[in-house]
Amino acid sequence: MPGREERGVLISDDMTRPPVHQVLASLAYGDAIGHEVIGIQRVLRESGYRSDIFVETAEPRVAAVSRDYRDLIDDCTEEHVLIHHFSIGSVASRVAYALPAKMLLVYHNITPPEYFLGVHPLLVQQCFMGRRELSAYAGRCVLAVGDSEYNRQELEAIGFPRTDVLPVVPDFSHLDVTPQCLMAGGFDDDWTNILFVGRVVPSKKLDDVIRFFHAYRTLYNPRSRLLLVGSHAGFESYYAMLQQLIVRLRTPDVFFFGHVSNEELTAFYDVADLFLCASEHEGFCVPLVEAFYKRVPVVAYAAAAVPATLDGAGILYETKQPVEIAALMDTVLKDDDLRERLLSAQDAALDRLRRRDFAALLLRFVEQAVAASPTAPRVTHDFWQQFAHNERLADIRQYRPAAFLALPQAEESE
Repeated sequence: MPGREERGVLISDDMTRPPVHQVLASLAYGDAIGHEVIGIQRVLRESGYRSDIFVETAEPRVAAVSRDYRDLIDDCTEEHVLIHHFSIGSVASRVAYALPAKMLLVYHNITPPEYFLGVHPLLVQQCFMGRRELSAYAGRCVLAVGDSEYNRQELEAIGFPRTDVLPVVPDFSHLDVTPQCLMAGGFDDDWTNILFVGRVVPSKKLDDVIRFFHAYRTLYNPRSRLLLVGSHAGFESYYAMLQQLIVRLRTPDVFFFGHVSNEELTAFYDVADLFLCASEHEGFCVPLVEAFYKRVPVVAYAAAAVPATLDGAGILYETKQPVEIAALMDTVLKDDDLRERLLSAQDAALDRLRRRDFAALLLRFVEQAVAASPTAPRVTHDFWQQFAHNERLADIRQYRPAAFLALPQAEESE
């Protein structure tokens, strides 16, 4: 089959297959959804489908692999298939809903909005609206899949008639890089390094991680550190609360590193002695299996999808008592036989994950979508007029902010 090479991937020029594009609100560098989206595109292109990634926003480091979601509007027919990654309500989501293409929805879970009360009012609204908006897709999709059984069950509870599981892409190429030790290299010594990787947001419960570390350091090992890797952008108030907690506890050796490159991330896993997770809401939690891959023993709170992700490996705990978790951490770190058994179990769980034929499963779902009958989306007659109007307002707000502020405000109804 003739084709062309693009970014190292042979892309088929087979025009008999309909395009299968992906659409999502935002494409970020180094996060789990971004890795999955790029992995899906690779499978589709290698299988002969034309496939692009359409986004509302993209970080500069991945902008080159994406296109503006508005490009879909004039180039989308009822024979196209859209793989719509739903993680929060967005304009891109609503446009995808209104287009005539057949839709395969991939649900990455939405954090319950109550976690952001008093911390991020806008995100409270977005998560609430996103969860409410999700139910509208129940009759729009050929199939809705979660990237974990936990997410699939949530789709089923909402009312989606056809659900399945498309597991997270078991691709760790982002960790198969030369470590950049500029930051992590200073911690490669005889001290004990406790690691957590994830965004600094309230649902991840970094406050609990800090309390557990404080108890461990105080009761068992003063020569220990806590390394927290993840962005706190947009959550500056929660970050400040964590700093206040550290001061109140008088706990030294807690380090925040923000968002790091793949080269820096692999270096942090290399120096870690234990991965500690206290998160209360996860749709999958990719850093857990990254720790498996880097052979770091995992201790995690048994909430949401975490037990299923660990798949019988790692150590789960159900208490939030710092003294009890500190004792558990000390046992794992001191008992060499236990550590080896943990690592062996994690190796086995990772092997089970990697043996799943992700490509075959994805292509089976895509073929179902291709074979399905087109269904006209239910939108108001003036949807596209409203969309064009909002686009004009967005341009004014961005390029002429003073003029935007001068526009008359709509009166609120009683």
